[in-house]
Amino acid sequence: MHAVDTNLLVRLIVADDPKQTRRAKNFIGTGAWVSHLVLAETLWVLASFYQLDRASLMRAVEALLSNRLLTIQDRETVSDALSQFRGHKGVNFSDCLILSIARKLGHTPVGTFDAKFARLDGATLI
Repeated sequence: MHAVDTNLLVRLIVADDPKQTRRAKNFIGTGAWVSHLVLAETLWVLASFYQLDRASLMRAVEALLSNRLLTIQDRETVSDALSQFRGHKGVNFSDCLILSIARKLGHTPVGTFDAKFARLDGATLI
């Protein structure tokens, strides 16, 4: 199975370039793997460049998780991060993913200088 890069995943989600979107769909046609890093970068691009709101970001992650052609790295951890993101306004998806990964691996608390992030169970303000 091959893997996808951030720009390919963005094309699949926003479909703002028909030619690249078609090529991206063809590339994942037999299945493709999405790493945590690519997922986090993708959400950052969607929020910063495309100005998608939280609800749209949540729908994007849900769509990726439900896409039968994509194998998301540690799907359960990403689902947990999505739940955290959904339930805590002001915290970005990357922070939720960091916390979910740390929790799964038994490396909590996560120290942070971000007061909003520190409100999540398993994170602590330093």
